[in-house]
Amino acid sequence: MIDDPLEELRAVAAGPASAPEAMSAYLAKVRDRAYTVTDADLAALEGQGISQDEIFEQTVGVAIREGLRRLDRAREVVG
Repeated sequence: MIDDPLEELRAVAAGPASAPEAMSAYLAKVRDRAYTVTDADLAALEGQGISQDEIFEQTVGVAIREGLRRLDRAREVVG
């Protein structure tokens, strides 16, 4: 049992299997500039045979990991 909610979130975010290579550019875009993701990005992944479930799981995983990385960095700076 995990008592710290952030540690529980870290464990969940570490869960998705490694992403297919075809998703690497998309996941970098989610990590670095999520506001630029478009329906065309998702359609391109689906066109390569990647399921909506896989896209969702990988998107959420990378977004959570990046959010936690930024939180950790902020905590280092603040004190």
